[in-house]
Amino acid sequence: MASVILRYCTRSVNSTLKNVIARRVLNFQGQAVRSYCLSRQLLADRKFTSQHEWVEVNEGIATVGVSSYAQEKLGDIVYVQLPEIGEEFDKDAEFGALESVKAASELYSPLTGKITEINSTLGDDPSLVNSSPYEEGWIVKMEVNDPKELDDLMDEKAYQDYTESIE
Repeated sequence: MASVILRYCTRSVNSTLKNVIARRVLNFQGQAVRSYCLSRQLLADRKFTSQHEWVEVNEGIATVGVSSYAQEKLGDIVYVQLPEIGEEFDKDAEFGALESVKAASELYSPLTGKITEINSTLGDDPSLVNSSPYEEGWIVKMEVNDPKELDDLMDEKAYQDYTESIE
């Protein structure tokens, strides 16, 4: 007879926000034991700016994108203006732009640093910013000059409170 074990696991999976169910089948003394693990990305490491950019830092490299709130307000994104790899930006400096069917919006650097990678996929499919703002729709990756600048940014709860206050 098979046993089923359910447990809640907290772990980061490719910076996703959606729930991910991982399934393993283990053999324990000849019996199949199924173990299911429910995992949700914790947003403790994701920070937000008042201009609606988000940033996640991993080993000194920041991944930057726009929040789900921002992409909803902008509507369908039709063009993303990206910086060049190697360009350096101060915190709060304009580094790119988004154009949607409703409006254009500048992108501001949440931290001081140098661009190490751009999401070139957005050139062919800018709608990824809408459909997957925290995963496939990231904008740039940058080398972080001053990790202490993260302290000036909002965590998820503070950002949620902020967006509710500006509605």
